[in-house]
Amino acid sequence: MNTILIADDEPALRTLVRVTLDTGRFTILEASDGVETLELARQHKPDLIFLDWAMPGFSGLEVCRKLRADPATRDVTVVMLTARAQDFDRNAALEVGVDAYVTKPFSPLRLLDAVRDKLGPASLVS
Repeated sequence: MNTILIADDEPALRTLVRVTLDTGRFTILEASDGVETLELARQHKPDLIFLDWAMPGFSGLEVCRKLRADPATRDVTVVMLTARAQDFDRNAALEVGVDAYVTKPFSPLRLLDAVRDKLGPASLVS
């Protein structure tokens, strides 16, 4: 079973993502700030992290930099899930090692596509 970490400081957004992905095919973890995200990532080594840019503690960019610098977490798949939609924001995220970039607002189908793209089609099959 794949593990997905949802990292966002807004509880409603975490709930939306969790409900979208809660198919019984994943272990779902949640973090509300950058520090908690790093702790959970190091402890559970998730297969995929949906990571918000603007969070307390460490920003999503800082979290991604730290994940990539740590041998225990450098290979985790990171999907930035953010309201920042400008090209320079996307480029900055890709430069620190984000694997995919999804902007808010998003459709639940876009989240499922990101999971399928990054974890493979079998990840969503019951």
